[in-house]
Amino acid sequence: MSDTSITPSIEVTIGRQTRLYHAFITTAPAVLDAPSTVTLYAGPLKDIAGLAADDLVLDAEKAATPSRLVLIDTTELGWQRARCRAKSHRLAPADPVLVGFATLQQWLWQRLQTTQLAHA
Repeated sequence: MSDTSITPSIEVTIGRQTRLYHAFITTAPAVLDAPSTVTLYAGPLKDIAGLAADDLVLDAEKAATPSRLVLIDTTELGWQRARCRAKSHRLAPADPVLVGFATLQQWLWQRLQTTQLAHA
């Protein structure tokens, strides 16, 4: 298993279950996501790449690639990595300064509220 100690993370507790989610940048479509993966932000790679911990090399052709900032459950991270690798999609840790705990918390709340409004 890879080291995720510097990858931004957030604990989510619902009832008696607590899960640890890590923030990643991916070019994979949601259909490749592990069951518990949550998309926090989506846009072209040129907009999302700045949130990655390491510089992502961009050329004009890849700049418009659909990309996402996602939260991945620690227990499903290996599975998600394998799916991305098998389809040649990027999966890179998010920057812990730009995407820290407060940012993850705010975006997760916004995501939950958006989902609630869509089902109302």
